[in-house]
Amino acid sequence: MDDTVLVIGTRKGLFTARRRGGGWETGPVAFPSTPATAIAIDPARGRILAALNSPFWGVSIVMSDDAGRTWSEPAKEADAAPVAFPPSTGTSLRDIWQLRLSPTEPGVVYAGVEPAALFRSEDGGHSFHLVQGLWDHPHRPTWHPGGGGLCLHTVLPHPTDPRTLTVAISTGGVYRTGDGGETWEARNKGIRADFLPEDPYPEYGQCVHKVDLHPERPGRLFLQHHGGVYRSDDDAASWTRIDGGLPADFGFPIAVHPHRPDTVYVLPLHADADRSPAGHRYQVCRSDDAGGTWRPLTEGLPDGPCHASVLRDAFCTDQGDPAGIYFGTRDGCVYAGRDDGESWTEVVRHLPDVLCVRAAVL
Repeated sequence: MDDTVLVIGTRKGLFTARRRGGGWETGPVAFPSTPATAIAIDPARGRILAALNSPFWGVSIVMSDDAGRTWSEPAKEADAAPVAFPPSTGTSLRDIWQLRLSPTEPGVVYAGVEPAALFRSEDGGHSFHLVQGLWDHPHRPTWHPGGGGLCLHTVLPHPTDPRTLTVAISTGGVYRTGDGGETWEARNKGIRADFLPEDPYPEYGQCVHKVDLHPERPGRLFLQHHGGVYRSDDDAASWTRIDGGLPADFGFPIAVHPHRPDTVYVLPLHADADRSPAGHRYQVCRSDDAGGTWRPLTEGLPDGPCHASVLRDAFCTDQGDPAGIYFGTRDGCVYAGRDDGESWTEVVRHLPDVLCVRAAVL
């Protein structure tokens, strides 16, 4: 049996690395020269879903039921695009930024896309329909693209209530539904948007980069903003800044430890034009007290100088105990910290630009 499977989406294809004994084996590229933009893994079934964005054929979703050894493309079999805006919207899909499995509804998969919208599948990712309630939200026409585009990049289903869902949009902010997607409420109170000096605390319009939560404490969420790291203890109704002690308040990823609700990880970057690791050295920073204090974890990482950034979904954890922490860089390196991030090893180097990584113990 595989110990850990690490699926790596890059600008030029999809790679799968497997840990055997004390080392990693990286298989050949799948879908070469095609950007792989989002990945989801179902450890219970051993299924992997990935979104591709071909410059020639557009967006598609591929699946693997054997830990990434072989892939199928259901859309080709059905001769239909799995994710597409209804003609009535007058909108075309540009990309898929997030694939997320529902923890409470078997077969339900969410897709966060660009332009910012949410899609839902009820057949395991073979077909999707637009969540109309969010698309019809009165704020949507005034959302503006961030530096990477107008994208819905975070989907957080509630761990026990299938009708509750939190999403994050750049640059729309955090939105939450409690009625299965029929209605949505902006949840950005306390998040400062320095790029909006006329109103730095707007109802919406924040450039949220990523949000995460722990299933044992779903009312607490952690958020990496364009400037600032935040925590909410009231279901995202309000946010408190927690980046004191970090080497930089800018970054893209944020991830909560799979077994410890008070433990959270970020990877600080310089802002705004540089967007390289803080101090030009990769340092994953961990807090074990919900953001009260932070400690850099650098053992085994390059001493520097490093100038490649880490994107929001190029950082993840597995379900191991101790947990594996993983990140990929825009210069094609992937690192693993299989002891809760205390020390790091290089999984692979010289890949194309890493867009996303996901890991699971299968």
